[in-house]
Amino acid sequence: MRTVAEVAGWLEGFAPSRLAEKWDNVGLLWGDPGAEVERVMTCLTVTPETADEAIREGAGLIVSHHPILFRETKRIRADLPGTGFLWRLARAGVAIASPHTAFDSAADGINAGLCRRLGILDAVPIRPAAAPAAFKVVVFTPESDRDAVLAAAFAAGAGRIGDYDECSFAIPGQGTFRGGDSTSPTVGEKGRRESVAELRLEVVCPGGKLAGVLAAVRGAHSYEEPAIDVYPVESPPSELGAGRVGRLESPRSLGEFARAASGVLGVTVQVAGDLDAPVERVAVSCGAGDDFLGDAARMGAQALLTGEARFHRALEARATGVGLIVAGHHATERPGVEDLAERIALAFPDIIVWPSQDESDPLVAVDHAGRA
Repeated sequence: MRTVAEVAGWLEGFAPSRLAEKWDNVGLLWGDPGAEVERVMTCLTVTPETADEAIREGAGLIVSHHPILFRETKRIRADLPGTGFLWRLARAGVAIASPHTAFDSAADGINAGLCRRLGILDAVPIRPAAAPAAFKVVVFTPESDRDAVLAAAFAAGAGRIGDYDECSFAIPGQGTFRGGDSTSPTVGEKGRRESVAELRLEVVCPGGKLAGVLAAVRGAHSYEEPAIDVYPVESPPSELGAGRVGRLESPRSLGEFARAASGVLGVTVQVAGDLDAPVERVAVSCGAGDDFLGDAARMGAQALLTGEARFHRALEARATGVGLIVAGHHATERPGVEDLAERIALAFPDIIVWPSQDESDPLVAVDHAGRA
């Protein structure tokens, strides 16, 4: 039987919490990590409607894109409309996890999914996530020290590459040294140059664990003063980060692309800009992403598609010549929630997973005749 913690752990691997914005609240936010879970529901937001559906359908975990209790809440009472559904979820033993902006910025997260749907090719992050600092630690040891030094380095956190651990490389060579008057060499005598067969051992090390790894290596080494080199490691361009920008297969007018986006997302969109202007490079930011307009312009995009935009941002778009397409918060993020249900189901075939069927966009378009 699977637990809430196992599903939450998979979610952390898929959308690492380090990608979340500093103001965000992500991860397992509600419930018992050790509770068993047989059914999982995904949704955009936990509301009275989605909460009732989760309880009715026997979900043990809700994966909600938007976090619960995002702002300070002083009272959680069953008789208050803003918290009554949380009280019901607690009584039913339903846990809640939220990936939010970490999911937006994941390599195959919401924005990447929007690009696929909209036919945007070769998409890269608008604001790439900074790669964690990493180093290559090189230590020179006699053959007899190899196992002890490597074991100490691995135990301290070095040697992990992706899903592999205890990774290292060794090159044989010849080392020389001469100890001064105050030394007590492990090999040979002080004051005389010694030549010793040694190994050059290399391991990668996360920046946050460097000090511990160096201390562990020194503690396991038989030499009084082991030779250790530390090199910073450059990371390749990341697939992780906020927003996406890419190209269309062939240029289209802003109006043509906006109409195509409307059909793909199934909503009426709003557009700021010259509908006849050519568009080939397009930026995307789900939800409330109008603050990416300047980034989109700097990266050569002729249009930005997002969920929400402020009035003055639309004026800015029109003035700068970058088309702005506003498709709605729900429309730009709900498809990702549906994709996420499929991903969780593939990762956990023994769990029933579904996207909420009772969730709907709280905003409904009404025309001049009052028709929705």
